[in-house]
Amino acid sequence: MTEAIYRESHLRSILKAISWRVIASLTTFTIADVVTGKIQVAATIAGTEAFAKIFIYYLHERGWQMVPHGAIRKLFRLKTSGETA
Repeated sequence: MTEAIYRESHLRSILKAISWRVIASLTTFTIADVVTGKIQVAATIAGTEAFAKIFIYYLHERGWQMVPHGAIRKLFRLKTSGETA
């Protein structure tokens, strides 16, 4: 029996990136507001990092889609057993 290879769609990766960004940006805004005491500065910081990190997260997700499932586990098994590839 062969396992089905699951690949996330581009849309799902984008939606995951956006939902995470909302949570992370609210956290950044809160921290920046507490540190600076200035809502405008906090909003600028949170807004800037939101757009940059959506793009970075999307690239990260797509990069991981290029790594075959099980490849990392196999690499660690080779390293711990002393075998060569």
